[in-house]
Amino acid sequence: MKIKIILSISLLLLTFGMQAKDYPASFFGIESNGTTLNTTSIQKGIDYIHENGGGRLVFSVGRYVTGSIYLKSNVTIHLGEGAIILASLNPFDYNRHGYWTSMIFALDQQNIGITGKGVIDGRGYELALNVLAMVQKGVIKGYGMDQDRAKEGLRPHNIYFKGCDGILIQGININNPASWNQQYDQCKNVLVENISVDSKNYWNNDGIDIVDCDSVIVRNSYFDASDDGICLKSHRPELICQNIEIYNNVVRSSASGIKFGTYSVGGFRNVKIVNNTVYDTYRSAITFASVDGGVLENIMVDSLKALNVGNAIFLRIGERKPGKKASMKDIRISNVYVEIAATKADKGYPYEGPVEHLPRNISPASIVGALDVPIENVSLKNIEIHYPGGGDPNYAKVGLDELNKVPELPDSYPEFSMFKELPAWGFYIRHAKGIVFENVRLSCKNKDYRTAVVLDDVHGASFNGLKISGPGEQEKEAIFSKSSTQIKHD
Repeated sequence: MKIKIILSISLLLLTFGMQAKDYPASFFGIESNGTTLNTTSIQKGIDYIHENGGGRLVFSVGRYVTGSIYLKSNVTIHLGEGAIILASLNPFDYNRHGYWTSMIFALDQQNIGITGKGVIDGRGYELALNVLAMVQKGVIKGYGMDQDRAKEGLRPHNIYFKGCDGILIQGININNPASWNQQYDQCKNVLVENISVDSKNYWNNDGIDIVDCDSVIVRNSYFDASDDGICLKSHRPELICQNIEIYNNVVRSSASGIKFGTYSVGGFRNVKIVNNTVYDTYRSAITFASVDGGVLENIMVDSLKALNVGNAIFLRIGERKPGKKASMKDIRISNVYVEIAATKADKGYPYEGPVEHLPRNISPASIVGALDVPIENVSLKNIEIHYPGGGDPNYAKVGLDELNKVPELPDSYPEFSMFKELPAWGFYIRHAKGIVFENVRLSCKNKDYRTAVVLDDVHGASFNGLKISGPGEQEKEAIFSKSSTQIKHD
């Protein structure tokens, strides 16, 4: 997989290097005064460069206002330092394709890019409120409202590329979208590197969404998002998100740090997640969810540091549509260090995760399959997770003799907090087989009434070098199992 991706990206970079001709934005009458609407002139520039062999449309210092524009094959938008592309605040300056609205579109194009040290600013808070006003008046119709805000499909992305082959997103700052920040949908050979994302000024502000793509690298970048930081999705049953590498990134999120799902119709395959840091994150550092009938297989996580997060690891099979059976297997997680927050990890950010989603006691890491479809072949090696502990049985105790009180919830939205109170403080594993723990250390700062590791309907699990520490832990069994077989531990 790695050789294939690197070769493809090398060809992509070679192609971009051949596009030597630069055209200044001013050549096409594009104004940098921060007030003139430049949609038509920017589009003219892109079209002209596309029709004349390709090259770069170069923006120098200034503020360039635009509505929806369409990047074309062999064209790169280059934002010099101090150049800012500003979203128009008028909702009617944007087009919609399918469900989505965006400032920068690319549809079925080849060899395109956005590079430089400049900024894309979606001015999402103001724009989202303007969209909401038009929805409330009935002027904008379509997908309507959700929780007193316009649905995300009515609010513009900063970037939406679909069906493209050969994408370079490099060096830029991508800020303040009205909806998802940047989405790459059904694209191939994508390189996203050295970018900075500030995506926390409104709801649904994901950092980056990779949807049903093939051969993608996301590296050396920073994501600060009010929704999921780095998110892989699968929208179509005949497609799959595959051959992805995510490495050397720093992520902060009011939802999950690095997440697969929630949409997981086709699934995910062949993904490497290496040397990433997640911090101040409300939900899980990593979430792998397969709940819409897709596959999730051959995933590797190595060298992950997570500080001040609500949860460490959440693996979940669900069935949101009856008869749509998902699967999850062959997952390797190694060299992970996590510190779980004692209080709300994203406290103080503009759009915090909802308090009502939190259980009263700190949740464990979880591997939870479906009643009739177990999660298979998961290995955890060299894992260290530090918990605050302090679980209080007077809140909502689920005892080891009443594990059936933990609901199945096959059709519910998958989050680590979905089951509310759980009987373990370290790891809760249910409906799984082929689980391997090697050199896993779990510590609990304050005394917790719960058992460190609880297994329910687990078949074939080994625990080698499992170390449990914390007040009172020497007085309890480290592992409790129910309805499980072939459980081995030293």
